Amino acid sequence: MKAHLALCSLLFLQPAFSLAGEAAASIADLAWAPHAPDRPKPPRVEPVSEETLLARSRPPADAVVLFDGRGADAWQNPGWLFTPDHIELAPATKGMLTTRQGFGSCRLHLEWWAPDLPAEVRGQKRSNSGVFFMGRYEVQILDTFDNSHTYADGQAGAIYGQFPPLANALRPAGRWQYYDITFHRPLFDAEGRVVRPARISVEVNGVKVQDNAELTGPTVHKKRPPYAAHPDRFPLALQNHGDVLRFRNIWLVPIAD
Repeated sequence: MKAHLALCSLLFLQPAFSLAGEAAASIADLAWAPHAPDRPKPPRVEPVSEETLLARSRPPADAVVLFDGRGADAWQNPGWLFTPDHIELAPATKGMLTTRQGFGSCRLHLEWWAPDLPAEVRGQKRSNSGVFFMGRYEVQILDTFDNSHTYADGQAGAIYGQFPPLANALRPAGRWQYYDITFHRPLFDAEGRVVRPARISVEVNGVKVQDNAELTGPTVHKKRPPYAAHPDRFPLALQNHGDVLRFRNIWLVPIAD
């Protein structure tokens, strides 16, 4: 069992792709305005095999399991549909889904599924959602497998409005997508000034698409507001954008600051 857990930890941390040179610098350049339509789009790369993704998706012994098909006890908002296989978000569902427990820095694993929508459904309307850390810092969820009709910093795996993903590693709609996110919360001094910004790394289907990106502040549509001091722990949230989505196998491991 210990050897298996060590292997899973290694797989979780192992990057499968890196983008270097001018392309990476252009994508990461915060001189771009939020949602600039001409900001470079991430290149398409092959995701890791399904066999490898499944092997690394098992929660380790120290994980806080938020959903494994055995109920909704970890969550607030009974309007979302909980089944033995997944959590479902439907257009009539109201409100975001938030954890009852607050979290700070952590490693999060979740899997999401989007339906194969008609080709005329484009841009941010293709199964839009996001995972919010501490209610403020969003990693985007969106079907961008074959969807170039949206801004780069709003694509799947983006740190919304700040950093586009370094690569597009999505699988086609109708298949499960695997997210592994390492989140380091911001630190504030006694006067509420930020002394260490939040940092996020993201793997989408086994491909590293964010590499310890340093956030400028909360993620907000069309703005980049500054940090404001907040509690050390805050619930995790899944965004409700009125689109059909499913989630499964959600767990996290708290990490030291």
